[in-house]
Amino acid sequence: MKTPKTYEELAALVEAPGKTVLFFTADWCPDCQFIYPVMPTIEAEHPDFTFVRVDRDDFMDLAQKWNIFGIPSFVVLKDGQEIGRFVDKNRKTKAEITNFLQNLK
Repeated sequence: MKTPKTYEELAALVEAPGKTVLFFTADWCPDCQFIYPVMPTIEAEHPDFTFVRVDRDDFMDLAQKWNIFGIPSFVVLKDGQEIGRFVDKNRKTKAEITNFLQNLK
């Protein structure tokens, strides 16, 4: 999983060709902590996606612009254009995330 540190790094990942999953998170978030252990498995099961961990606190302007008010949340881009989102304040399970990604193929 890629973890950008600057807006420039994040912009390059957002604009990259292919499918990109923006995983909005924060280390203080208990629901994020719940999903962290299964993210490597989800990533391995979906090699056609590039996964990018976006710390909401580090990129607050972007989170607000993209209406990310609950975390963990997922926004999927294809060639820089949004094709799907799984954004709400609820805890997400591995099955829910996997189902969401499979429906985007």
